[in-house]
Amino acid sequence: MEYKVNCGIWGAMFGVPVIVADNFLKLATGDQIKVLLYLLRCSGKICTSEDISANTGVTVQAAEDAVLFWQQANVITPQGTISQTVSNPIMVQPQQPEPLNTTSQSASQQQSTAVKLPDHKINLSGGEIAAIMQDSQDIRDLFKVAESIIGTLKNSQMNSIIWMYDHLGLKKEVIIILLTYCASIEKTNTAYVEKIASAWAENDINTMEAAQDEIQKRNATKDYILSIMKKFEMNRRPTAKQAEFIEQWKSAGFQLELIHYAYEKTIEQINKLSFDYINKILLSWRDSGFMTVQDVKNAESDFKKNKKGNPSKKDIKDTDMEGYESIINQFLY
Repeated sequence: MEYKVNCGIWGAMFGVPVIVADNFLKLATGDQIKVLLYLLRCSGKICTSEDISANTGVTVQAAEDAVLFWQQANVITPQGTISQTVSNPIMVQPQQPEPLNTTSQSASQQQSTAVKLPDHKINLSGGEIAAIMQDSQDIRDLFKVAESIIGTLKNSQMNSIIWMYDHLGLKKEVIIILLTYCASIEKTNTAYVEKIASAWAENDINTMEAAQDEIQKRNATKDYILSIMKKFEMNRRPTAKQAEFIEQWKSAGFQLELIHYAYEKTIEQINKLSFDYINKILLSWRDSGFMTVQDVKNAESDFKKNKKGNPSKKDIKDTDMEGYESIINQFLY
């Protein structure tokens, strides 16, 4: 189905940062999107947390959490602060699309060196974490946003966030995107989050654009695996070895329909699911220059026609892999 915007009903308009559409439509919650739209609508005007709540239908606390989320994601820049008193006024401006200053530090970091953040992964006590929070506004803000994403933080999760920010050097907005992604796939355990964070730091994935590209790749791989499982009638997740085959097929550009056709041929020949067998069939087809189901069917049809004209040719009935490989390029099935 195709959709078209009805431009005739437009009156006054306001802009939405492109980064929101590109990076946050899938990751941000409905409440966060509603709050952002209201803030953009009121850009340059003073409003309160209660105003946001009344005009968006979210709670006052959710409104404050959402404002902090967008500030930490570097989408809006505050002019004023959110007070603990909900009636305190808030005024925000859209963040201008300019390169992030990777060398800047928060004022609190510049003003105080009483507590030095760890340069390696260690288990900090509650008191040590509290001292770091007191010294770093960035850490306080990260904790608050993280709680709005994954719930009340455990000591291990606080340690993890500090480690990602200080030791790995991930930017605040990148950590927020990472936590939001992990929450969206319901994998917020510390080990899983840290595994991804380490990979991102190692591969220099440290901007919103790079993080979003990586998430899109992960989602595409996940969708590809789910499609394979459906076509293979699998009731459980692929093993590590099977996942390797799937990744190879995705990288090689094999169409799902062709993979399914190879699966059907495998069931016909050995009456069971075998990723290794399917892989050899796919590679044989590719080596013969056939990358679509229609390519293979056309070749099969041509061979059958030639076979009818040559009745003396011996039929091959081997079902072992070597025999099958020897005949697959000739399209004898």
